[in-house]
Amino acid sequence: MIDLHYSATPNGQKIAIMLEEIGEPYRVIPYDIFAGDQLTAAFGRINPNHKLPAIVDLDPAGGGDPITVFESGAILQYLAEKSGRFLPASGAARAATLSWLNWQVAGLGPMGGQASHFLRYAPAGQDYAIERYTKELTRLLTVLEKRLEKSTYVAGENYTIADMAIWPGRASAFVMGLGLDEWPAMRGWFERIRERPAVARATARGDLKAPAKYIGRHQQLDDAEWSNMFGDANHAVVRGD
Repeated sequence: MIDLHYSATPNGQKIAIMLEEIGEPYRVIPYDIFAGDQLTAAFGRINPNHKLPAIVDLDPAGGGDPITVFESGAILQYLAEKSGRFLPASGAARAATLSWLNWQVAGLGPMGGQASHFLRYAPAGQDYAIERYTKELTRLLTVLEKRLEKSTYVAGENYTIADMAIWPGRASAFVMGLGLDEWPAMRGWFERIRERPAVARATARGDLKAPAKYIGRHQQLDDAEWSNMFGDANHAVVRGD
């Protein structure tokens, strides 16, 4: 059994998809990040960075004490190695999968997150930041498009954790007005993954769905929500000791 400490962001959705793909039993422990659930001292003992998702594997391979893993890329790799699925064991295919996985967690994900912040949350008048991050996000999507013109999936001809890492963020980009009309190779890849039964299950489960306040194009946060997400509360090391 896996405890999935979860918020319905693209990073959380990656892990839900992987758990559904490998058939690992899991329990969703939901967090309202606008309410600051992730800022408690209790969650800090699971993830000192106070970000979601994180998992606690209550039944690790080989037995022993529960294992805690945080950071979405690390979680995907951990689950792939535990299950023996969606990450090649060696060679060029493994190198490609890990390269694209790290490309997502180091580049596409953060740039998409910054673009989303300035487009959807920041006060008006952030034109330079909006242009900066949307241009970089578009550049990275162009890299992905060119890759998918040559390859059925991101790391090659087989579906891997690299695809799972990228797909939820590409879905969330619709909120920012970045559709698929200009990306024909990406559109085919996106639809192939959306049709997978495990992805359909992960996107249909009620306890995994994003609430409306996560997906609105322009968000209006009250002072407490802003502090929990971006301000003083978010920058505290722990809260509630």
